[in-house]
Amino acid sequence: MSEATRLVVETGVVAFVLALALTPLLRRMALRLDYVARPNERSVHRRPVPYMGGVAMFLAFVLAVLAAGLLESPEMGALVAGGAAIVLLGAIDDYRPLPAWAKAVGQAAVALGVALMGIRIDHVTSPFGGLVPLGAWGVPITVVWIWVVVNIINLADGLDGLAAGITAIAATTMLVAAIITDQPLAAALLCAALAGASLGFLPYNFNPAKIFMGDAGSMFLGYVLATISIQGSLKSPAAITLAVPLLALGVPLFDFVFAVVRRWRAGRPIALADRGHVHHRLLNLGLSQRETVLLLYCVSGWLAIGSLAIVRLPVLVSTLVLAFVGFTVYVAATVLRQRGRGAGSWEDGPGGRSAGA
Repeated sequence: MSEATRLVVETGVVAFVLALALTPLLRRMALRLDYVARPNERSVHRRPVPYMGGVAMFLAFVLAVLAAGLLESPEMGALVAGGAAIVLLGAIDDYRPLPAWAKAVGQAAVALGVALMGIRIDHVTSPFGGLVPLGAWGVPITVVWIWVVVNIINLADGLDGLAAGITAIAATTMLVAAIITDQPLAAALLCAALAGASLGFLPYNFNPAKIFMGDAGSMFLGYVLATISIQGSLKSPAAITLAVPLLALGVPLFDFVFAVVRRWRAGRPIALADRGHVHHRLLNLGLSQRETVLLLYCVSGWLAIGSLAIVRLPVLVSTLVLAFVGFTVYVAATVLRQRGRGAGSWEDGPGGRSAGA
């Protein structure tokens, strides 16, 4: 085993063990502070569940990164500072829900601060070959990228273990992509730390969840996924480093876009939560929480495997692989939709009431 490989493995293991150890401690603290998620009309859980899982993952990630010696560069300091800010914003929202506009502005402010501190998309890959510098456009494009990925994961946090598991799959996929595209060691270490922190938290968050990550956790996971991909794009073609996480996050990305379109067509505020998300619809089919989450893990894993096709395979072969992966997912979704229509349970529910968090 090479020195670099050993360091990547150690970083992932350290993050995993720290999350495994810190989560129950913070759970007890949340219970003492009565910092809990209480059931409401959109909730799947039926009893109060403590928050602070996001804080546990943040601490595990930062300590693992520190142990790997990554905090020496200004960019890494900016990444961690932005992570702390997004966790604080989410923790405030968990304790006392913020207006949707305030949360969106806070997310954009964190993204802007990180971009101004040097973590930004500086170029895109031209379809005709070579790289196209973005110049001043790099900052707004970076802000939009971080904001979108943050909200993709935030929206996915609707069932026990869903956001943490999908993040672990995406981070592992990005780790493999970082290795086979010869990205800097720092990118691989960050992916390993994120995957380890997510997996260490998952035993406490899988159904029935003993603790929730809350917005503090889901926004942090999305933020780190977005910033890691930007860090990779500094040394590799941006089309690859940004496309891999998007494809690996295909399930929550589809859900995010579908939720925006659904609410817009219904004349509802885009930020207004409902119960029309993919995971709600699968529950309407009669699947249990565990079955729904495991099914979405499988789809995410399948999409993640397909995303790696663009990394090394020739353009024609990778296009065929991605087309096949997309076709199989489409067929599976069509079968589920037809089954739901037959059972009268796939659609939004009585009176067309939508769902989604």
